[in-house]
Amino acid sequence: MEKTFENWLVVSDIDGTLNNKFRKLPKRNYDAIKKFTDLGGNFTLASGRLQSSLERNYNRITANQPAVVLNGAGIYDYNKREMLWRSTIGEKGQEFVRQISEEFDEIFKRVDIGIYFDDYVYIVKDGLLSQGTMYFDKAHHEHVRSLDEVPKEGWMKVIFWSNPIVINRLREVISKAENPDANFMASSLWSMEMLQKDTHKGVGIMKLANMLGIEKSHVAAIGDYYNDWDMLKTVGIPACAGQAPTSIHKICKFEACHCNQGCVADLLEYIMSGKAEEDMLKENK
Repeated sequence: MEKTFENWLVVSDIDGTLNNKFRKLPKRNYDAIKKFTDLGGNFTLASGRLQSSLERNYNRITANQPAVVLNGAGIYDYNKREMLWRSTIGEKGQEFVRQISEEFDEIFKRVDIGIYFDDYVYIVKDGLLSQGTMYFDKAHHEHVRSLDEVPKEGWMKVIFWSNPIVINRLREVISKAENPDANFMASSLWSMEMLQKDTHKGVGIMKLANMLGIEKSHVAAIGDYYNDWDMLKTVGIPACAGQAPTSIHKICKFEACHCNQGCVADLLEYIMSGKAEEDMLKENK
C-alpha cells in the first residue's frame, strides 16, 4: 500500500518558486503537487498578493487548503470564500505611514504607496511601479489623493515603491523610527513592505498548521527571496529554489533546483520518497 501524507503541510511561494521566471507553471510542479495531494498531503500557497490575485495560481494546481495571503496578514479559504484569520496594522503603524508622507515629504514625493485591505488596494502617489504591480497582479484598486481618503480600519499591509536609491533612504528612515509597531521587509530592489508587528508568512503558515493539527516538524515551505526569510526561519523544513540568494540557502534544510526546472517538485519528491523523514530521524539522534 502506497504511503500517504495527511500529516504533512507544504506551502509554496509563487513567483520564482511555484512559477518559473516567465511566470509559467512547470508541468513537473503540477504533476508532483497532484500526486502529493492525491496521497492525502496538504498543499497550499503563500504570497504577498490579494486573494483575488492569488486565486488564478491557486486554481491552476490541486491545492487543497486555505492560502496564506498578503505575506501572512491573512488566511483565505477559497471554498468558503472567506478570510479565516487576519492581522491588521494598528494605529502606530498607520501613524508611521502618515509621518513618512508628511515629515519626509522630500522622499515620499518619489515613493508610490499602496495600502492593502482584504481584497482591495488604495494607491497614494500613483506612479509607474505601482501601476505595473496593479496591472500584473490584476488587483482591485483605486487612486486617492491623500491618506485621509483611506479607511482607518482593516489595513492588512502597506507597500512603498521607488527606485533602489530611494528605497535605501527609506530603509534608513525605518531603522531610526521609534517603535512603529510594524514588520518591514524588502520584497524587491524596488519595494519595501510593511505589516503589523510579528506578522509574516511564517506566522500565517503556522496558524494554518495549528488549524489542521499538523506538527511543526512536518510543515515545509519553499521560497526564493528575502521576503520569504521569516517564513523559512519559522517552519520545520525550510527549502529554497536554486536561484535564491546565498544567505537564503544558508538557512534552508533543503535546496531545490532552479525554479525554471520545477523546484516545488524537488521538495515534494524529497518528502514523498521518505528522505525527509529519514533526515529528521538523523537530526534527533
